[in-house]
Amino acid sequence: MGTLQVEVGLNAAIVAVGGDAPLVLIVPAAEPGEPDGLPFGPFDPLRHRTFEAGLRTFVGSQAGLSLGYVEQLYTFGDRGRHRAAGDAAPHVVSVGYLALARMEASADPALAETGAAWRCFYRYFPWEDWRGGRPAVIDAVILPGLLRWAAMPSPRSEERASRLRLAFGTGEGASFDEERVLDRYELLYEAGLVEEAVRDGRFPAVSAEAELGTPMRFDHRRILATAIARLRAKLKYRPVIFELLSPTFTLTELQTVAEAIAGRHIHKQNFRRFVETTQLVEPTGQSSSATGGRPAALFRFRQEVLNERPSPGIRFGRA
Repeated sequence: MGTLQVEVGLNAAIVAVGGDAPLVLIVPAAEPGEPDGLPFGPFDPLRHRTFEAGLRTFVGSQAGLSLGYVEQLYTFGDRGRHRAAGDAAPHVVSVGYLALARMEASADPALAETGAAWRCFYRYFPWEDWRGGRPAVIDAVILPGLLRWAAMPSPRSEERASRLRLAFGTGEGASFDEERVLDRYELLYEAGLVEEAVRDGRFPAVSAEAELGTPMRFDHRRILATAIARLRAKLKYRPVIFELLSPTFTLTELQTVAEAIAGRHIHKQNFRRFVETTQLVEPTGQSSSATGGRPAALFRFRQEVLNERPSPGIRFGRA
């Protein structure tokens, strides 16, 4: 019996916000016609003292980008995630990371030279963007397909129906929880409604009437779903949103970034009242006329809040 070789890889979901668009960094495919992918590289224990050091090194070489905020997400090690049937190549276990970048830093000309590009992450998850109301694809394509799948004869039929209610907020009194990004993607994968599942040949496809988001190579869309879910949750208890903003910003810019990541509109007055009463930010005494209208006051993150309470995040009500 041969020995199964295992390699450790590092994946980065690097997020920025440009205007009102939440962006993820995509690197060019190795072969023409291959789907989009996240920055990925092998961990070399002889060159890299830590996983994070390795990540920063290959992101710099692949995308010309120097990372700021970085946190580890999860270890992705499902059998076959980088292998085709009958392939004897080493099994790849990948450590996923979430990294945040400010748009002005992410626009470095060196990035364009690498072929890497920023893409709105809702092109991969169109059902997650509720800023224009409930996405039509949910009722037109997703729920019919998932309901057919959940009704298929299976010892897990009841579990499937329960997961569907939780993930998409179906049923009386249920609501759509923006943090369940990964739960929704995994349901679609298991039902065979996304191209990755059909491509992997692991699950029979339930016929879908339209492509559900842009597919990604390997299991990179699952990694990105994990990153978005983590970021949406973390907005509420850590001040990570300020890693996506310029050092000084208007309250409108702050709200726009929060809405872009959360995928929903926020009640303007309630949001500003919360920001002011929690003293997350402080005025700089300067203003910006970049919008072309009346000058808007500029603010900055108030660092002292980190010592004043344990969960200084952005908690907001719905619009």
